[in-house]
Amino acid sequence: MVAEVFLRRLTRWQADQQRESVADTYVKSYGGDPSGRPEFLRRFADHIQQPGFEMVVANGGGDAAGCAYGFPPRAASGWWTGLHGELPVEIAEAAAAGKVFVVVDLMVVPQHRRQGLAGRMREKLLAGTDAGFAAARVPRDNSAAAAFRSWDWSMLGEWRPDPETAPADVWGCRLRP
Repeated sequence: MVAEVFLRRLTRWQADQQRESVADTYVKSYGGDPSGRPEFLRRFADHIQQPGFEMVVANGGGDAAGCAYGFPPRAASGWWTGLHGELPVEIAEAAAAGKVFVVVDLMVVPQHRRQGLAGRMREKLLAGTDAGFAAARVPRDNSAAAAFRSWDWSMLGEWRPDPETAPADVWGCRLRP
C-alpha cells in the first residue's frame, strides 16, 4: 500500500534551502545515476533566481514523491531559441508579453508513478501563475509525452538548439481563454 501523498508550494527561499533534497528526487526520478546531479544543481540554482519561479513538492510517508517547477521565461532568455516549427501567433504574442509559464521539470519517483501525481503537481503549479499559456520541453527518451498528450497539451515543435544537443519536443496548452 502506497502512503498518501501531500502537495505543498515552496517559496523561492524554501526551494533554495531544499535544493539537496530536490537533487535527490531528481536522481531517483531519472534512473538513480548520480552523475547528473551536479549539472542539475547548477541549472536549479539558476532557475530559482528566475523572476516568477514557482515550485510544488510532493511528499508521501515522509519521503519525497516528486517535484514540479517552472517560471515565465524572460524575453531575452532564449528559451524558444532552437525551436523548429512555426510558433502560433497567439503563443508568440503571449511569450513576448511575459504570459507564458514554462514547466522546467516535472519529476515523480518510480514508486509513486501512475497514480495521477504528475497531473496533480502540474495543476497546483500552474494554478499559481497568471500566464495564459504553459509550455514544456520533453526529451524524446522520456515517457512523459504520453502524460502531456493525456492532459490535452499539443506538440508545438522540436527543440534542438545545436547538433550536439539531444532533441526535445515542445508541448504547450492554453491555461485561460
